[in-house]
Amino acid sequence: MMGESGFYNSETLPVEDLGGGLKRQMLGYDSNLMMVKVLFEKGAVGKEHNHPHRQVTYVDSGVFEVNLGGNIQALGKGDSFFASPDENHGVVCLEPGALIDVFSPAREDFLKE
Repeated sequence: MMGESGFYNSETLPVEDLGGGLKRQMLGYDSNLMMVKVLFEKGAVGKEHNHPHRQVTYVDSGVFEVNLGGNIQALGKGDSFFASPDENHGVVCLEPGALIDVFSPAREDFLKE
């Protein structure tokens, strides 16, 4: 069960289809920290938004145009960005890939009841 100390195999963790060429896989979390993998098809958009959580994002694969507080830059495999609480950010997928998002505290809105 997520939220508990343990090992999680990505091959067996559920993947949620968010529509619009986006899929999300919860990799581990508790109330203070959450790690999520987001899979993108080419052209998929992570619309610009903000939230009170700190977020660091690692580009696991693909190429993304990232808008961070109005600054736009293309990021590829191995690159990352940090979004401060309430900072506007969003991405457009230029080449299919995956982002690893880490949030503090956890995004309760991502959890199913």
